Amino acid sequence: MSEEEKEDTSEIEAPEESSEESAEDSGPTTELEEGESPDPQEDELEDEDEEEIEFDLEAQVEEFRRLIDEDPDNCVNFYNLGEALAELGQTGEAKEAFEQALVLDENQEFSSIIHLGIGNLYYHQLMSGIQSTVVKSSVGMLSQHKQQNTINSVSGNDYSIPISEFEQAIKFLPTLNADEEIVDYVRKNAPKQISTIYYKWASDLFDKARQLENYGDEVKDIKQGLKFLKKTIEIDPNHAQANLMVKYGKKMLLEGFSIYDEYGFEAKVIPGSG
Repeated sequence: MSEEEKEDTSEIEAPEESSEESAEDSGPTTELEEGESPDPQEDELEDEDEEEIEFDLEAQVEEFRRLIDEDPDNCVNFYNLGEALAELGQTGEAKEAFEQALVLDENQEFSSIIHLGIGNLYYHQLMSGIQSTVVKSSVGMLSQHKQQNTINSVSGNDYSIPISEFEQAIKFLPTLNADEEIVDYVRKNAPKQISTIYYKWASDLFDKARQLENYGDEVKDIKQGLKFLKKTIEIDPNHAQANLMVKYGKKMLLEGFSIYDEYGFEAKVIPGSG
């Protein structure tokens, strides 16, 4: 099939912004004009809008499946199907669609955005704790340590796999055959997601180092966490939390640190090197 035929049958859809974006970054879809009063039935309309959005996504999935039936060799249709399925939370099917899109993208014209889509699937699983049975929630660098939030182990694949997908998205960016808006989206979001994952990886290792169980790798975990924080800062030098955690981690290694139980009593002490 020629490139002209592909363009006639489908068009790559711009992905939704990451849920990690702040409210300031994603402005409201509508604004009240000066002096205009809010609609008293706003709550009812919002419920209807939510149902309509869900219905539209279902309709999109069916449309992309129809396009695939008509043109099963078009990678763009599989990519768009993957995005729609991901929005619906159908992660397994979305991943299958993305992977098929990669197989069909022989010239790597869309591999960048496809890898970004796969990376986002793993990213949201990691951040929500779905993929990992270990990292359910981080207690936070300076928060009180609670036994029920203890992280016993940290699986490297949960972090390295999405990072690899985002790195592939960056690698294939020069050959991405899409409009400037989509190119800019990948250029902006892939490094940002990598930075966030490295920060979470470090944060989870720091929390693991403060667990009550006597396992002996506390210092090793802090050192590894500092390496990941360095990668975060290389991408985002102004990452305030990462910069603060670097200082905190270095202090822990130098001065040592105590781990407290859920009642606030000192449970064990990790000696420092200073």
